[in-house]
This record gives sequence, C-alpha cells and structure tokens, in this order.
Amino acid sequence: MKIAIVKLSALGDIVHAMVALQFIKACLPAIQIDWIVEERFADVLKNNPDIDHILTVNLKSLKTNKAGVFQEIKKVRNFARNHYDVVIDAQGLIKSAVIAKLLGKHLAGFDADSIREKAASWFYNVKLACAYDTNAIVRNAFALSSPLGVNITEAQIHNKKPFLFFSNEDPQIYNFLQKDRQNIVLIIGSSWDSKNYPAEKFVKIAVALQQNCLVVWGSEEEKAKADWMSTQSDAIKVLPRLDLNSLKALISQADLLIGNDTGPTHMAWALNRPSITIFGPTPTRMAYQTDINKVVKSASLVNSYKLNRQDDSIKDIDENEIIELAKVLLN
Repeated sequence: MKIAIVKLSALGDIVHAMVALQFIKACLPAIQIDWIVEERFADVLKNNPDIDHILTVNLKSLKTNKAGVFQEIKKVRNFARNHYDVVIDAQGLIKSAVIAKLLGKHLAGFDADSIREKAASWFYNVKLACAYDTNAIVRNAFALSSPLGVNITEAQIHNKKPFLFFSNEDPQIYNFLQKDRQNIVLIIGSSWDSKNYPAEKFVKIAVALQQNCLVVWGSEEEKAKADWMSTQSDAIKVLPRLDLNSLKALISQADLLIGNDTGPTHMAWALNRPSITIFGPTPTRMAYQTDINKVVKSASLVNSYKLNRQDDSIKDIDENEIIELAKVLLN
C-alpha cells in the first residue's frame, strides 16, 4: 500500500501529526508513507525512518508570485505518478484538499462538522468525525490512522518513542551546553505577539533557577529580545540562529524546555524531553501533558473555533508558577 499524507504546515501541527507514524508502520510494516509539506518545514520530517519520501511544495511563495501556481500544480501532478492507494488530508483546509485531490482518487479527511474550512470536506471520499476541539495530538493520530484501519490509543501516544531525528547538526550547539549546570532551552517567540510570554518574566525565571539558560530565536525582533535578556543575567546565553535539524539536536540534549505555544516548544514533547508550554490566547489542547510535559495557562477563556489575538492574558501569568514547576521537573 502507498499512502500520501498532506500536512503542509505549521511546524507544531506537523510535529503533532508525526506521532502516528511509528504506530502505523508497526501495524503495516510494508506500507509506503510519503508526506507532502511546505518546503520551509521539510527539515522537521527529515531522517525519520517511518517516512519513505518527503515531497515539498512552496505555496507561501504564491502570495508574491501568482503565476507560480502552475508550477506548483505541475509538481503535485508529478507526485501523483506514485499512484497512491490512499491520500490523507490531515490539514483540513481548502488548499490542502485541492492538493490531495490532485494526488489521487481515494481521499480521506475530516467531515464538515470536524473541520475549520467546511468546504474542504467536499473533496473527500472517506469523511472522518472528530470534534475540532479534541486534543490536537489525539485528533491528528486519528486522522492518519483511521483511514488505514489502524487504531492508536492514548496509552500508545503516552508511551511513544521519540520521533524527531537529526544528522550533521551544527557543532556550535554543543559549545553552549554545560555539564555542571542543567541546560534549559527558552523559546521566546511565536507566530503572533499575544502568544509571547514577556521577556522580563523569562529573565526572572532564569535568575531564579540559576542554570544554563539558552535562548532560541527565529527573527531579528526575537534576536534583539534575546540579546537584551542576556544583558540581564549571566545565566542566559543567546544561541546562533539554528536550522530545524540543529534545533532538534539541541532540544534532544535539554534538561528542560520552557516556551510559548509554538512549534519548537512542542518538539520537546516529540523528543521525550521535559517541557513547560505557556498558554495565553490559545487552547491547551495544542499540548499533550505527561509526567514531564506540563502546561501553564492564563485565566482567560479560549474559543477553539475563534481565537482572540487581542487576548494579552499570557502577560499576567505569575512567573513563580513556572519557576516552581520547573524546579519539580528539573529534580
């Protein structure tokens, strides 16, 4: 059997869906799994032994190059020559459903009551029912496994093996790790500002813990914030800009990761490393809590169907709550 998974973005969503692969391959060892993804996120999938081919598109470029749509269609039609038995749209958007339709005839995806862009469900032959506000990891595992007749339990997810892999990472990262202090990775950015915990509170956490705190950044604005943080405490070091391959390697060595609700933070869960995810305007269903993976949420109520980007409640979270939780996880 050959299947194609369409999960284009974003980083955290891709990580959430990848957990299913090890269980699918265990049940169906001869299956070929290809994954269609936005090229800027392809590195998070690389080196995973359960993925046979990573096939990339560049839909983001179409915002500035409308004529490029024909090149992308041609690319996807070439992918379709693999003659997939099943195409699973785990994204649930109209654009991902169109790509799935170009890839094959037998399509599976969420039904209209389980999806944000309801029209996407019109494309699917097999329609999956799973409440939109279900835990994101459980939901993604169901989307990838159910069309194949595979059942993934929450107990399996809880006891998963790490599923992010890396090779030839930037050797610089190992110069920042220390043996005499615990290594804490801080993820200070995200896709929008109201998801970001204040830099000054990250500093207070670092000062209180007095371990080796390494700040990861992905934009010049985040770099400036990280540089300011490093001037406030000797416990804080700013890493060079890392690609996804090296970021996976770094997180795999962390004693603890503390960060906003964003892709790199969820990578700690995928690598079975301790983590604290800080939530404000987004729902905690985006994380999977375990004995070592915890969440701290602001007091605001969140509507999973309509997020409020003006919700700045994350700024009100007491840093002492995070500090005490961090001490428990580090011990």
